[in-house]
Amino acid sequence: MTASSSTMRAAVLDAGGQPFRNAELTRPTAGRNEVLVRVHASGVNPLDTKIRAGQAAHAQQPLPSVLGMDLAGVVEAVGPGVTRFKRGDEVYGMAGGIGGLQGTLAEYAAVDADLLALKPHNLGMREAAAIPLVFITAYEGLVDRAKTQAGQTVLVHGGAGGVGHMAVQLARSLGARVFATGSPAQAETIRRFGATPIDFTTTSVEDYVAQHTAGKGFDVVYDTVGGAVLDASFAAARRYGGHVVSCLGWGTHKLAPLSFRAATYSGVFTLLPMILGRGRAHHGEILEAAARLAEAGQLVPLMDARRFTLGEATAAHEAVESGKARGRIVVDIEA
Repeated sequence: MTASSSTMRAAVLDAGGQPFRNAELTRPTAGRNEVLVRVHASGVNPLDTKIRAGQAAHAQQPLPSVLGMDLAGVVEAVGPGVTRFKRGDEVYGMAGGIGGLQGTLAEYAAVDADLLALKPHNLGMREAAAIPLVFITAYEGLVDRAKTQAGQTVLVHGGAGGVGHMAVQLARSLGARVFATGSPAQAETIRRFGATPIDFTTTSVEDYVAQHTAGKGFDVVYDTVGGAVLDASFAAARRYGGHVVSCLGWGTHKLAPLSFRAATYSGVFTLLPMILGRGRAHHGEILEAAARLAEAGQLVPLMDARRFTLGEATAAHEAVESGKARGRIVVDIEA
């Protein structure tokens, strides 16, 4: 399918649980405070797959629609009121696919300029598109909620996962001593990103708290897994001032272990600015911070080697759903 100058190719989801339909849609235009981005790459997140499966009502994305939250691309045009970007700028961001916003599985997207930042100059489009959601989620937990400081001990549950490997690198950049849980097969990846790996399959909470903190508990615990892992996080927090953060704290949990430690808890819900339309500029600021870290060699996305085109968006989603991806999955919109 070849789009005309007034149209674009896109992957459309008509109903939950269905494959994407290749479609030709009207090309959007940049409104006030928006930029029109020619999308080069679209990152695929587990949340994207849940939306496609019809299992993510909290994302508030009515169907049919174009999915995809993360993008990297080039500014094609700027709308009224935009001063931060100009035509030709390479940008990246978490820019659509929820809250009724057009997603990034399309050749073009009209995006709120506040949600974007200049792409790290040392990363390609694919690598840049792999960063936004997972880094913003890591940053909101470690910086905005937990106020992580140099010298603190930080435990990241799921340290080789999407949010997890970003959290490990961010915590390291803040000067923290970082530990991360994972499987034996993930230990080398965790170590490469600068954390001490903890084998959750053989080591109890009590054992690794004793081994790595002399029984005191960790200053900051970031749960990226949810469920029983959040309960384990409560038991791993430092007494008097430990802080637990979770981006998947959606279940019902007993707070007694946390309360008995005089520790605190924060939830992270990264989608709020896009859904509510408030606080979006902070996402752009966070991505500016990510770009600085990437350009300083302190932030590198873990990439799966497989390549997918826009017409193969369903297969890209299936690769994420399989749980066997070795890093971030990205769809190439334009080579």
